[in-house]
Amino acid sequence: MVTEKAKLIAESFSLMGYDAMAIGDDDLSLGKEFLMEISKKVKFPFLSSNVIDEATGKPLFQTSLIKKNNGLRIGIFSLLAPDTFSNPYDPRKKGLSLRSPTETAQAMVKELQPKTDLIILLSHLGYPKDVEMAQTVPGIHLIIGGHTGVNLPYPPAINKSLIFQMAYKGLYGGRVDLLFHNNEPIFFNASDKKSFENNLNQFKERVASSDVKETETWLQYNFGPYSRILHLARLYQIRLPEEFIQTLRDLIASLKAQDAGKEKNLRAKAKEEAEQILKQLQGKNEFVHNLVPLGDQIKDHPEIGKMVEAFRSKYPEPEKPAPPRTEAPRPRSGVPQK
Repeated sequence: MVTEKAKLIAESFSLMGYDAMAIGDDDLSLGKEFLMEISKKVKFPFLSSNVIDEATGKPLFQTSLIKKNNGLRIGIFSLLAPDTFSNPYDPRKKGLSLRSPTETAQAMVKELQPKTDLIILLSHLGYPKDVEMAQTVPGIHLIIGGHTGVNLPYPPAINKSLIFQMAYKGLYGGRVDLLFHNNEPIFFNASDKKSFENNLNQFKERVASSDVKETETWLQYNFGPYSRILHLARLYQIRLPEEFIQTLRDLIASLKAQDAGKEKNLRAKAKEEAEQILKQLQGKNEFVHNLVPLGDQIKDHPEIGKMVEAFRSKYPEPEKPAPPRTEAPRPRSGVPQK
């Protein structure tokens, strides 16, 4: 039953149009020979950059893939964390060895960079190690992670690497759309970019007439010590004019002092500096990340649906036993009840 279920899953992936699949620990549950057999029957490659066949000393599967889409060259590689197998005698690991993910990633990036415009890591390292990978190995643009099942509706960007993960057990499907305006593989979250632009545009229009309270509120909200805008500016290499925040503070001071002459000059300067920031946002690449809840509203693929029904007919799920009936304890005679 388990063997046929694995074949059903693999065939379903082919019908869904997968381009590649990263090998995870559970994919090895039936052994490396079975997984190799399955890999020959699907319409997409299994990728594994650091899983080595001990018998041959070679990678168990294809180590990378380059996909071309409308002139864009996309390099894809895959990593599996050695510590996923906490037991050194784990039967899933039989006949296999795993190279260092960090060293393998460095080698893969070095190999793929001259041939590609964008590099994607299909990671089965777990979210904490995805973060560590982004911090230590430059050149990976997207990390599509698994294993820990962390739901990330707002993908973090670390050292120009975007990290994506999805909730476990197929609760959601994830989709990321990349919009290119230039050849730099750095992507702004489209909603952040729009919010950033809208906020600055509103400020630019209001600064000519804003009072002390409004200016103070805008400054504190947007440029406080843990401001999202400051973080985005650093992340996406947006240069904030050095005097911008100080200009706003000087404007607040002049408003409080009712210094009309100084106030007018500072309003004009703040507006000009806001425009400088807005110009830098033009032509920046963007991404849109959507989570799709997988439920009854999603139509089944007709062929996959037929295969699932055939499997269920052959291997019906055992009926769950009815929960035991329990009765409230009866009071003993002669005992007063509250």
